[in-house]
Amino acid sequence: MSEGSIESDMEIGVALAFGAVALVGTALLFGYPSQIGRAGGFAAAFVFALCAIVAVHVFD
Repeated sequence: MSEGSIESDMEIGVALAFGAVALVGTALLFGYPSQIGRAGGFAAAFVFALCAIVAVHVFD
């Protein structure tokens, strides 16, 4: 038997999960009727997109 390391693709899964939440924030950004709701959608999209990028680097 050969020895090898098992690599995990956890960073891809976590990044995709954060990306999905960021897409929901983007939908709020364009679809919410009030300015406060649009600001919250922008904040959610920005924060979760940033978390997706950080997750790729942390789990790498």
